[in-house]
Amino acid sequence: MINNKLIPLSVPNLSLDILENIKETIETGWVSTGGRFIQEFETKIAKYVGVERAIGCQNGTAGLHLALKVLGVEHGDEVIVPTLTFIAAVNPIKYIGAEPVFMDCDDSLNMDMEKLEEFLKNECIQKDGQVINKNTNKVIKAIIAVHVFGNPLNIEKLMKIKEKYNLKLIEDSTEALGSYYLKGKYANKHCGTIGDIGVYSFNANKILTTGGGGMVVSNNSKLLDEIAFLSVQAKTDSLYFIHDDVGYNYRMTNIQAAFGTDQMDRLESFIETKVKNYNLYKETIENIDGLSLLPFTEEARSNHWFYSVIVNKEKYGMDRDELLTALNENNIQTRPLWRLIHKQKPYLDSQRYMIEKAEYYEENLINVPCSSNLAEEDVLSVIQSLKYFKEKSILI
Repeated sequence: MINNKLIPLSVPNLSLDILENIKETIETGWVSTGGRFIQEFETKIAKYVGVERAIGCQNGTAGLHLALKVLGVEHGDEVIVPTLTFIAAVNPIKYIGAEPVFMDCDDSLNMDMEKLEEFLKNECIQKDGQVINKNTNKVIKAIIAVHVFGNPLNIEKLMKIKEKYNLKLIEDSTEALGSYYLKGKYANKHCGTIGDIGVYSFNANKILTTGGGGMVVSNNSKLLDEIAFLSVQAKTDSLYFIHDDVGYNYRMTNIQAAFGTDQMDRLESFIETKVKNYNLYKETIENIDGLSLLPFTEEARSNHWFYSVIVNKEKYGMDRDELLTALNENNIQTRPLWRLIHKQKPYLDSQRYMIEKAEYYEENLINVPCSSNLAEEDVLSVIQSLKYFKEKSILI
């Protein structure tokens, strides 16, 4: 079986309507970190997620770095993070000179809240309003919690832990724009708007793209003022070039924002397509012995950013890597889960706590095509290939 058409994993869903915005940036000369589209994009994001203000930045990584800075994480501190995430969620901790402590995931792929609480209870002590890691004798200042693949994590449990242990919480919502809670204390609250600071990403493969770019949101205006200040080289007086701190060149560009303002108007239609295609996959994959499609939480409206298929070698006849290779050779772009971060070279000596389920998902999960412009016929082609390789493995 040869699929002649390339079906990409996740590509931008762009419209030529954007050209009018880009034309304006060129004609006015506002192509860098000034111009009307930045404020317009920030305003649209803030209104959409239900906060008063948002600050644009160069990318999600820059947003996480700024968040750590303004929340008081310092050299020698520790930050609790998931091992199952993209490495950009963790690297900014090293920028600060702090150290990560890695947590396992649960079956949602998000941080395991039971293990998190167990770690804080058994492996740490509280002293003078701080959490001290008994293993390292270092202060744990914050948690970076990721809504993996746009699937909202157990925020009620996490907020209780945050408050009990007086920890700062950064919601890495770089994959979760458009995801919000339906039930409980935080019903109708968007991912990224509940912790101290939330960060979104507009990388090319995200549900909304500006080519790069990111956005920081918070209900604390003082923190956002500090982030805005640091993102433009900590410039106090722009006329006389007075700088009162070490800042960063992290401001979003007007060209990026010109993409974003157009994309925001189409975001809900992107999510609608994502949900429809996910359900189409689900109907069929459930009937392929040895494959299962991970669900999204029923407690929230997820943006369904990435779809995750679990491969059971004994039942399917091929292991994850064999299926991954076969699909890609058949012009169907699929990828494995990220390599767990505690196994990556810069983090081999970092503390990790009871990592178990993350290992299972690292070995058995693939992501299948999920672009917001993915046609139904392409979904059916992917499904047909999954069936074909199952049948082929039986014959072998």
